[in-house]
Amino acid sequence: MLLAALAVVGMKALTSRYERTVTREQLLAPDARQARTDLDGGLNYLLVGSDRRAGSQRPDQRSDTILIVHLPPGMRQAYLISVPRDLLVAIPPGNGYPGGQDKINAAYEHGGGGESGTRLLSTTLSRLTGIRFDGAALIDFSGFKQVIDHLGGIRMCVRTEVRSIHTNRVFTPGCHQMNGAQALDYVRQRYDLPGGDYDRQRHQQQLLRAVLDRAGQTDLRGDPVKLDRVLRAVGGSLTVDTNGVPLQELALALRALPTDALSGVQVPSYPQTIDQVSYVVLDNGGGGLFDAVRAERMPDWATANPRWVTRL
Repeated sequence: MLLAALAVVGMKALTSRYERTVTREQLLAPDARQARTDLDGGLNYLLVGSDRRAGSQRPDQRSDTILIVHLPPGMRQAYLISVPRDLLVAIPPGNGYPGGQDKINAAYEHGGGGESGTRLLSTTLSRLTGIRFDGAALIDFSGFKQVIDHLGGIRMCVRTEVRSIHTNRVFTPGCHQMNGAQALDYVRQRYDLPGGDYDRQRHQQQLLRAVLDRAGQTDLRGDPVKLDRVLRAVGGSLTVDTNGVPLQELALALRALPTDALSGVQVPSYPQTIDQVSYVVLDNGGGGLFDAVRAERMPDWATANPRWVTRL
């Protein structure tokens, strides 16, 4: 989805030129990987956001953002399905971890973070949902700040006033132009918001939409210096697993995706305290969401379940 920003401005040659700046790893475990040789049909990608890139040796790492990006056949729509990071799941054994019940974002930590952590997370998510992934990307949020800054900032609309627990910055209601640090600070907040972590998920979805919008609005082709900085920042903040599909081919396939065709999806779930620990549990097994993704019936599911869907 992030590389779709390149496709929006139609830069086939430049995508090929800068392909080498993107780190490639085996982010998907074999049992979570969809076997395919082309981009026909619907696509499902796992998007994981962390403060550290793959290969980090920091012992205490948890994935701050987990998204399933679903593109129905034709790639004219995209659904950003936010997986609650406190979702109670069964994490299988891996990387020395014996397995057990825990919050889903702990799978990344139990797997060792980075490449191995994303693999354990992909297995956990695939077993929970029955979805196999066509690719994956690990985003380094600290590096992604530069992408936003090189684009000249992004426009984010704030519904409810919130004070950052990280910087003490106050975000007031209304639409604001934000730089990278401000935007990423805002989308990390969940305390004091009416919907708690669900609001945070929606803000993260809005961030991706805002980045794609800004990339489409900015005349990058007319400013080679800015273009070079943006592309290098994108490459420096991403680790990808394209499942054997050339990055250039993936970017070109996404060129027809309109930025106004993005929908944010909240997994049907609710908070629950278990043994004095706050979790999120699935509502009726996910309310048929994962079945709809597997059967490529997401447009029908979204129409029938407007409570869980937001047009971005």
